Amino acid sequence: MKTFKEEDLILYLYKDASPQLTTAIEKALADDDLALKDRLKVLQRTIKQLDKLKLQSPSKKSLREIMKHVGK
Repeated sequence: MKTFKEEDLILYLYKDASPQLTTAIEKALADDDLALKDRLKVLQRTIKQLDKLKLQSPSKKSLREIMKHVGK
């Protein structure tokens, strides 16, 4: 049984995985890899939670401080 890195599974969930990686993951899922199914479920829940977060821009003060350091 092949083990997949988290990065591989994230690529798969976002449909950015290579055809070879997609095939390997789908084969493992078809072979009823319960650990893989659990990891994918956790990642899917995490993605949904992240999508619900309201993103905020950094404050102008923070941006000025960053720009001071970039200019050095």
